[in-house]
Amino acid sequence: MELETRIRNQLLRPELPPSSYDTAWVSMVPLRGTHQSPCFPQCVEWILQNQQDDGSWGVNQFDSSVNKDVLLSTLACVLALKRWNVGRENIWRGLHFIGRNFSVAMDEQTTAPIGFNITFATMLSLAIDMGLEFPIRQTDVHGILELREMELKRQAVYGSYGRKAYMAYITEGLGNRLDWDEVMKFQRKNGSLFSCPSTTAVALIHKYNDQAHQYLNSLVSEFGSAVPAVYPSKLHCQLLMVDALERMGISQHFVNEIKSILDMAFSHWLQKDEEIMMDIATCAMTFRLLRMNGYDVSSDELSHVAEASNFCDSLQGYLNDTKSLLELYKASKVSLSGNDLILDSIGSWSGNLLKDKLCSSRVQKNLIFGEIDYAVKFPFYATLERLEHKRNIEHFDAWGSLMLTTKGSSFHVNQEFLALAVNDFSLSQSVYQDELQHLDSWVKENKLDQLQFARQKLTYCYLSAAATIFPSELSDARISWAKNGVLTTVVDDFFDVGGSKAELENLIELVEKWHEHHADKYYSEQVRIIFSAIYATTNQLGAKASAAQDRDVTKHLAEIWLDVLRSMMMEAEWQRSQHVPTVEEYMTNAVVSFALGPIVLPALYFVGQELLEHAVKDQEYDKLFRLMSSCGRLLNDSKSFEREGSQGKLNSISLLVLHSGNSVSTEAAKKVIQKSIDTSRRDLLRLVLRKESVVPRPCKELFWKMCKILHLFYYQTDGFSSPKEMVGAVNAVINEPLKIQMSDASLFISSEK
Repeated sequence: MELETRIRNQLLRPELPPSSYDTAWVSMVPLRGTHQSPCFPQCVEWILQNQQDDGSWGVNQFDSSVNKDVLLSTLACVLALKRWNVGRENIWRGLHFIGRNFSVAMDEQTTAPIGFNITFATMLSLAIDMGLEFPIRQTDVHGILELREMELKRQAVYGSYGRKAYMAYITEGLGNRLDWDEVMKFQRKNGSLFSCPSTTAVALIHKYNDQAHQYLNSLVSEFGSAVPAVYPSKLHCQLLMVDALERMGISQHFVNEIKSILDMAFSHWLQKDEEIMMDIATCAMTFRLLRMNGYDVSSDELSHVAEASNFCDSLQGYLNDTKSLLELYKASKVSLSGNDLILDSIGSWSGNLLKDKLCSSRVQKNLIFGEIDYAVKFPFYATLERLEHKRNIEHFDAWGSLMLTTKGSSFHVNQEFLALAVNDFSLSQSVYQDELQHLDSWVKENKLDQLQFARQKLTYCYLSAAATIFPSELSDARISWAKNGVLTTVVDDFFDVGGSKAELENLIELVEKWHEHHADKYYSEQVRIIFSAIYATTNQLGAKASAAQDRDVTKHLAEIWLDVLRSMMMEAEWQRSQHVPTVEEYMTNAVVSFALGPIVLPALYFVGQELLEHAVKDQEYDKLFRLMSSCGRLLNDSKSFEREGSQGKLNSISLLVLHSGNSVSTEAAKKVIQKSIDTSRRDLLRLVLRKESVVPRPCKELFWKMCKILHLFYYQTDGFSSPKEMVGAVNAVINEPLKIQMSDASLFISSEK
């Protein structure tokens, strides 16, 4: 597919767009020993050749509106041409463009590049001192200069490291006000200041430095006559693209390319490479991507922002950078142990700062508001992937705006990403609709809709499959998951309210005999319907799974059902005899009776991996199942405690209270259970991500996917039992077409050439 090929090429060889702004400043560096000639004349020539028809400069072909980036770039290019006394006509057109659009510079509501009020005013003042005449009223010039003075006074209040870094970063706006020896303390190993060509060029203009000169020289040698806004940034761009592909649900098309990029990122991580480590957002994103893709990375590398005070004292903290805060918060959630003090601390303070932003009316007008709100409400372990993909595709606008990286440039995620994601999602929706229709027929054919006691949860069961096992080609896995989800719901209701003791015993006896059962042994029509559905469905799935695995697995699928029925019978007997089990007894039985086995375990055979018999019998397989089921059982207990208590049922919370002789309160018991949920979830994720494994990774991921479903279903209430709770999610994933929300200003998501 041509679209995939183009994206594949971008992933491996990301093109860094030229920055007019940075190229202008590099062009102003004089040849050492003379002020009469440019050190990089090819940059001056590029400026002369790349003015837009309207007189502006700036890579802005996908946004017809004038913004502060373009004004800043145009002013820098005008200054550069005047500096070398070339391009009189170009200068005149540039001055008139700035004059026509000067109101944009004065508009405080318009999004501005970092340090705009200081840099633009200083550059304007410099241009006027050079004799350039702008078609601007004098009062407007005074107004912009006044904004600069107000900003400088506000900055002078702070004496932090973050402020010093900020002042060094916007050198072009401060010039002779700076102590250049102090500025050069921010120089990196590659010779740059902040990996930013414009900042490095200004420093070199004011104070010659061999390393800075070599940095710019290597840049011009590599890119020719125009430089990018940030360098080095290839790996940073690649990681942003990997994150975008994952967020939009199309990463499965680029498995090899993503592995290659992440292998490289891991190597750079181990070397503590500046491109990753010196930027907080990049460091946090890299940590999250590597960890969630199974690389062994330690949170120790985030220790420099373990406390809020560390962050506030950094450049990103000083800038109150939302992107960095969001990345830190998301990274803090991928904790694999209960005593990761660094991630716990980051999660706490970054979460509080993000919540503060949500309370700010100014932020609420911003596109980023929805991104913060979503991240705080739904940590990654409480999301349905396909639902999240849809949201990210539809709101590409909002999170794309978080990619602003420099004073005058944005990282452009190619519009082709969006096109592929839209095609992929739309195609999968048509597949989902066909599958749901098939499942609806299956329910009717098996007369499951005639069981009056049973909750009709087909759409919820299918949602949990479609929203997580989402690639179109995994139809068999989804069908297996959904059918068994429906059957376990029916059986659960049968044991809870629908069946007599004799009927339950009859059902178990039939499953025990399996192929040897006899039709005349059904105790009731209800038993006949339920057993026939389990028997026929399991045999059909078993035949398909056996063909896929090249060995007979039907017997294993029948055994899974037998285990569930026996454990449910145990609970029914406890209730009938009013037996009060210990918490340990309860949980040993509950991990099976919660009935995730028939849903998840058969589906493992359908994800395109060979699942050998010794793997199914391995301790790892059993542990994955028990951790997932423990999470589910305890989440259900914590949300259904009051309802079940009123029905005289015991669960983990009431048992904790009872066995303590009422010395433990209900609230304290709930906290204990919540801690157990968190521990089980972390242990499960650690096992899923571990590279040394008997169970294949795609199979392990199904246990994690179910864990995520459970966290969402029981997020605020018992979403599975609620008649309305998940209806919106069902419609969003299966029925409602995409609604792409793209504002004109967001079209920087461009098709780069």
